[in-house]
Amino acid sequence: MQNHIPENFRANSYGHLVPVDSIKAIDLLRDDTVGRIIDNALAMQEHMRAFKKQALDDITTFVTVSAEQYGLKWGGKKGNLSLVSYDGKYKVLLAISDSLSFDERLQIAKQLVDECIHEWAEGSNANIRALIEHAFQTDKQGNINTARIFGLMRLKIDDAKWQEAMNALKDSIQITATSQYLRLYERVGDSEKYQQIAMDIAGL
Repeated sequence: MQNHIPENFRANSYGHLVPVDSIKAIDLLRDDTVGRIIDNALAMQEHMRAFKKQALDDITTFVTVSAEQYGLKWGGKKGNLSLVSYDGKYKVLLAISDSLSFDERLQIAKQLVDECIHEWAEGSNANIRALIEHAFQTDKQGNINTARIFGLMRLKIDDAKWQEAMNALKDSIQITATSQYLRLYERVGDSEKYQQIAMDIAGL
């Protein structure tokens, strides 16, 4: 939180108070311009946050009513949801995405996989070995690429130790967070294609 700045003073980048009279006019204009843009952006951000909350509440209310037509109660925790206007011109998509991580069993699976490669030795396919090594590689932040791990789990290899490794991989998967993404679309003319309505400044 920024401390109160006395009248006729501005705080510089070091936090020092500087009299307005000793600041160049162009620097004051720059400061005013940036401040005005940021103030408007923060206000818009609040409006967008309120809009998203209202949209999610509206979707939940509608789907709950729709489910009640069949005597069901909607959970609304998993899966994507698509709502289309009566004339087909607009579409609202609610996407549910889980953030995944891996616990210590990932390293156990890696050790088992390494043992498989060692046992297969010359008889193992070079492409499969490369795929396996690639799957367990981490990025600069030390994170594992989940898509590569899932690709590894889809390999059909009839080997008891390999199956044990894949079971360890499955058990190592932890859901750390669930996010909801709201995307809005407008149909392009009379075509079957939909174009996303840009809600970010860069896309406008």
